[in-house]
Amino acid sequence: MTPLIRLENLTVAYNRHPAVHHVSGAFASGSLTAIAGPNGAGKSTLLKAIMGELRPAEGRVEHRLGRAEFGYLPQAAEIDRRFPISVIDTVMLGAWKKTGAFGRIAPAEVKRAGEALSAVGLEGFGRRHVGSLSAGQFQRVLFARLLLQDAGIILLDEPFTAIDARTTRDLIDIVTRWHGEGRTVIAVLHDFELVRTHFPQTLLLARELVGWGATADVMSSPNLLKARAMAERWDEDAAACDPEQAPAA
Repeated sequence: MTPLIRLENLTVAYNRHPAVHHVSGAFASGSLTAIAGPNGAGKSTLLKAIMGELRPAEGRVEHRLGRAEFGYLPQAAEIDRRFPISVIDTVMLGAWKKTGAFGRIAPAEVKRAGEALSAVGLEGFGRRHVGSLSAGQFQRVLFARLLLQDAGIILLDEPFTAIDARTTRDLIDIVTRWHGEGRTVIAVLHDFELVRTHFPQTLLLARELVGWGATADVMSSPNLLKARAMAERWDEDAAACDPEQAPAA
């Protein structure tokens, strides 16, 4: 499969202390990949680096894609639902690629937004305030926004956290549909059972790369034990990243 996004010796650091350390590999076009690992393993940091929100301290992320090609769903904790916006207006934010920041919303896009809400099981919710929704309902709204955006590359950061089992099943069905349409989907996940059941490729991270490839191979017991041990012994107060520590190719 054709590489779409390539990581070359990627290190991402906060205050010069690496959160992701010397990671190399590639996401194939049309692949469905989970980024898994222990808490504090750098999973969300890696996703933000791929998105372009964080600059590498070393190495690089290689692709020839514009920002408009990416659909991004951040962690729910990063979104302030107190902002006075309706469900339909939140979904309509997915049309910005066609309308621009201040462009007029065409009736066809409004219709598509309603169809996206129906697709995620929220028909009739358009006028409700997002702050009135449950966690699962709000996550459905964010998936509807991604449906409207119609991006070729979709990045999901913990998309199934703190939502009910039915909502998880429904949203997994949408992820599976995206994969079937040939879109490239990368999702940060903490639920290893979801990873094994629904994601054919896995990047297992513990700040450093533990494994990357077929999920059945990567999510082995030895690799999971290794990832946990690496995360537990990571020294937050270690000296700043030294380029000489980069692993051999």
